[in-house]
Amino acid sequence: MQPFSYKKAGQAENAVALVAPEVQAAYLAGGTSLIDLMKLNVQTPRELVDINPLPLTKIEIQGKGVRIGAMARNSDVAYDAIIQERYPVLSEALLSGASPQLRNMATVGGNLLQRTRCYYFRDTAFPCNKRVPGSGCPAIEGYNRIHAIFGASDRCIATHPSDMAVAMIALDAVVQTRGPNGERSIPLADFHLLPGDTPERETVLQHGELIVAVDLPASKFAKRSHYLKVRDRASYAFAMTSVAAALDIQNGIIRSARIALGGVGTKPWRAYEAEKALLSKPANEATFLAAASVAIAGAKPQKYNGFKVELAKRTIVKALTTVGGMA
Repeated sequence: MQPFSYKKAGQAENAVALVAPEVQAAYLAGGTSLIDLMKLNVQTPRELVDINPLPLTKIEIQGKGVRIGAMARNSDVAYDAIIQERYPVLSEALLSGASPQLRNMATVGGNLLQRTRCYYFRDTAFPCNKRVPGSGCPAIEGYNRIHAIFGASDRCIATHPSDMAVAMIALDAVVQTRGPNGERSIPLADFHLLPGDTPERETVLQHGELIVAVDLPASKFAKRSHYLKVRDRASYAFAMTSVAAALDIQNGIIRSARIALGGVGTKPWRAYEAEKALLSKPANEATFLAAASVAIAGAKPQKYNGFKVELAKRTIVKALTTVGGMA
């Protein structure tokens, strides 16, 4: 691990002022991902600014929705009574990720910023366009079983690892930030970037910009929601495919719908066309199958992950069936 200096910030403004001027400075929150990458020499910040003292841990009703502080721990969010009642898909997504010990440390802001588990990215013996732009992507011709079938480019095919972000994008979450140029409200759908020609840029955040909260709007579908994750083992494994599904059903007819996919995209993946395919249709197996077929229509599998296409389809149908059967 490269040597680094350490500072502690007590307020958001102070944290931004410490990180923004230093190109090689980074925020330290739960550290469950950053410290691992520092040990591997994948990330090598020369200065860490500890933001754990920041008063950003509240989960509170705001207007008709809910605001979650960026420093709220994943376990606190998962077990919060408001979240479990109003947004069950988010609680389920968080409880399906990591381990209890990690959830007790990991933060909401850090979860949104966690980096891919691509083995080529995490092993500095290999080139990687995310680590060193222009060096190449060995995953494209290599063993790519865990990689993306949506949103990839000829520079990068790595999947985004977050379960929480998949649920949040289905809930139309909005990320609140504070940075050198002031405050911003960023819809989560616009927060993560496709790799394109610049896979090293993973979000729209500017250097030094700090996530301070995530807002979840009220909706007619949020209570009737479910997160389904398919993985190689039952615990502490990242998704091969996952689905956050939510439906507003009135008299057996779908009035609004949300479908988001994990484990298959280079960013949390909203299936917008599949959502449209569900509208004004009866909530039954035929409708769910048709929507799942629409959702996977643009998939581009790699050599070793073609199974994800059918697996994603089946995961969508199962998740929608579960939601459709909710009282």
